[in-house]
Amino acid sequence: MLKPRESIARMSPYQSPIVSRAGLSLDLNESMAGCSPRVLSRLHSLSVADVSLYPEREAGERIVANFLGIQPEQVLLTNGADEALSLLFATYLAPGDELLFADPTFGMYPMLGEALGAKLVSVPSGKDLAFPTTAALSRISPRTRAITIANPNNPTGLAASRADLLKIAEAAPDAAVLIDEAYFEFCGDTLLPDLPSHPNLFVARTLSKAYGLAGLRLGVLTGTAEQIGYIRRHSAPFNVNSVVMACLEEALGDQAFVRNQVAQVKQGREQLEELFAELGLRCWPSQANFVLVQVGTTAKVFVESMQRHGILVRDSSSNPGCEGCVRITVGTPSQMDGVVQAIREAIAETR
Repeated sequence: MLKPRESIARMSPYQSPIVSRAGLSLDLNESMAGCSPRVLSRLHSLSVADVSLYPEREAGERIVANFLGIQPEQVLLTNGADEALSLLFATYLAPGDELLFADPTFGMYPMLGEALGAKLVSVPSGKDLAFPTTAALSRISPRTRAITIANPNNPTGLAASRADLLKIAEAAPDAAVLIDEAYFEFCGDTLLPDLPSHPNLFVARTLSKAYGLAGLRLGVLTGTAEQIGYIRRHSAPFNVNSVVMACLEEALGDQAFVRNQVAQVKQGREQLEELFAELGLRCWPSQANFVLVQVGTTAKVFVESMQRHGILVRDSSSNPGCEGCVRITVGTPSQMDGVVQAIREAIAETR
């Protein structure tokens, strides 16, 4: 009788986080402003060849490398950042090897590690959900082969310091240390300049957040040329689609659009933080495009009330240390007044 690998058989099925697309989706950290008008214009001008021929990924990697100020050999474009994670884990993790991560964090880390038969080493976050540098250092062992750190973190929005992240990389020279910078544009801190001096370090980026291209699925994995070369060996040659390749130069070229979106997100973040302070609710100082707020035991009721107001938010109560917490993506300035009013009414209902 045909059977799957044991690591797959014992996994729980993946559940899509998409509950509905009706209303305002503030539950998945997508860009509510959409993408650059320059990207839309390029989409409208797509030719038959743009969609009927296989994409030339290497050309896109040269564009991204030039934008980041590194060599093309240091860049691998992937089908979203999720594929970057999958490829990196498959390159360095064997069954029984240890994958270390702080909790709470992005749920794909343990899921992909478990699928490969890795031993999951979950380190609880520190006080106020801060990155647990000392605890993480103490859990590094000779079996540690991969360490993943979302910076800023999801679902907290908190960022670890460059010094602490480098301590982790230096303490585990035999492990692939991935800094997932999906929310880099909203934070501004990066370890990209540290790649040359840390051959075990990788930095991942995405065009899903600040660039508003979540539906086109483009991730960027960077590292030293040697290590990216190993990962490239088992990457499918046509893993990224030709549509996003056609739009890539316009997306990266419109930095004025990105800066404007980031400024609006920061303004909306501040608006939410001031609202929660006024309502007596605890929230964390986010450096991403969302805010995590603790509404208490009525979190489920709050989420349902927001949905009745036509706004989807994410119940994060199941994440370690996030009991009673809800994650809310920042909307556009024109959306935020309605969001604030809905939150006021939802909190009044729960009380």
